[in-house]
Amino acid sequence: MTDTTDIERTIDANDVELVRLLFVNNSGVPRGRVLDAGDVDAIFEDGANLTKGMQSFNALDALVPDGTFGPVGEIRVVPDPETFRVLPYADRTAVALCNMYELDGTPWDACPRSRLESYLAELTDDGLVPTAAFEGEYYLAREPEEGDGLEPFDDSTCFAVDGMDSAHDVTLDTVDALKAQGLGLSNYYPEYGPGQQELVIEHDEGIAPADNHVLYKATVNAVARQHGLEATFAPQPFDGLPGSGCHVHLSLWRDDENVFADPDGDGPYGLSEFGRQFVAGVLEHAPALVALTAPTVQSYDRLQPGMWASAFTCWGPDNREACVRVPSTNWSDETGSTRIEYKSCDNTANPYLVELGLLAAGMDGVERGLDPGEPLDRDPSALSEDERDARGIERLPETLADALDELAADDVLRDALGETLHESYLEVKRSEWEASVDEDGEWTADYLLRAF
Repeated sequence: MTDTTDIERTIDANDVELVRLLFVNNSGVPRGRVLDAGDVDAIFEDGANLTKGMQSFNALDALVPDGTFGPVGEIRVVPDPETFRVLPYADRTAVALCNMYELDGTPWDACPRSRLESYLAELTDDGLVPTAAFEGEYYLAREPEEGDGLEPFDDSTCFAVDGMDSAHDVTLDTVDALKAQGLGLSNYYPEYGPGQQELVIEHDEGIAPADNHVLYKATVNAVARQHGLEATFAPQPFDGLPGSGCHVHLSLWRDDENVFADPDGDGPYGLSEFGRQFVAGVLEHAPALVALTAPTVQSYDRLQPGMWASAFTCWGPDNREACVRVPSTNWSDETGSTRIEYKSCDNTANPYLVELGLLAAGMDGVERGLDPGEPLDRDPSALSEDERDARGIERLPETLADALDELAADDVLRDALGETLHESYLEVKRSEWEASVDEDGEWTADYLLRAF
């Protein structure tokens, strides 16, 4: 839907009064402005004003001291008409995802969505279109009868029917709300932790997967609250319980053909040479990439060996301890369903930067003809250090600070983000690290329950 006349008809037909204009800044927190739906042309032509300082706000809702952006300067957040949706969970309200523009109408070089769009345009020039899906996990939780904080809303076990039953009503309403926004269900099940859910929406092309993930998280949160619950997307919200990830499934297509698939391959895991080189690029840049995909202090409580969260730079067929897993293909469509799954990611990440970083890292591998080495069919933590060294398998950074140092030194990701976005992102995330770590190096992340 790109014609504002059609949007105006939709607004009138649904008695929409408010339009939420959403963006995701360097903190990874979805934010926005709300405008009166009465003047559609002004909304889509002028958007809403926004201080540049918002891009230097961190997840603690604090402005980075001496950061790139402060109280001086303004931009416009302008909605993409393709993303316009009537919200089924908010009375008389619609939503649209936005790009950020300078006052002269040019894309702002600190806008994550604009940077991804620019990179996608370069891929399109090469005939390539990505298809992706974000596979988010979250906990349904509630306030305990005694004490503060949150606790899982049930005590269900992994994949268990009792978990399906206890979460049935809220899950059904969530699926209905997602489908009303054009986001179809791929699969759902109760995850490993009590009260933990995995509800996955269908894959999409181009920038849409990142847009869809923003809408998905907002929907899950809103529907949970309507049921008297809270949904938390924090990476490790409960001590002693499994963490929540956000795995990314990705393939690249040219002329309606999946370039990750080996047309002459045999078996359920066949990657083309292009696909192998792409994997090699992701592994090459993984130590820096996790600063974008696992971008909060608590992310590194989850990225531990033995947690099925991928703590090492390795890859393998259906290896859930690997940074890059090659899933088995569908029996009915082996070529079309060939893909990679990047596992070192969680829901505190900005999805536009996740998609941008993955594509830039992988394409660097393709352009340089990198080799990922032999796939690993074992838990990498079960190998000796010498065995890992011999295979070129490294431990991913163990703290956010270490990951940010890797990102600061990675020229490929710097070029993909652009200097302004790269530097302002590092400032925001370093400020979160400094605010969360005490003098003994211990970190706390209670703020994540509020932000995510």
